[in-house]
Amino acid sequence: MAAYVIVDLEITDPELYEEYRRVVPATIEKYGGKYIVRGGNSETLEGNWQPKRVVVLEFESYEQAKLWYDSPEYAEQMAIRHRSAITNLIILNGV
Repeated sequence: MAAYVIVDLEITDPELYEEYRRVVPATIEKYGGKYIVRGGNSETLEGNWQPKRVVVLEFESYEQAKLWYDSPEYAEQMAIRHRSAITNLIILNGV
């Protein structure tokens, strides 16, 4: 069953975040993930969620998504993301 990583982030240091954006796709690809959504316009139709930048990744399984997130290849990039953006991130199973 596919799994998804959904991220809502507010970029606070665009220059540093650009470094993250250049390097992180290779780590996602290595673990079989792919981008489904990478930024773009959004509109809140219900509720009070006001996302800044939404990213959705698809992996072949929840386990594979966790392997990527916990991987040594991603650890350094995650630290850069934490320094350059305020982030909400979840992993969930698809159907």
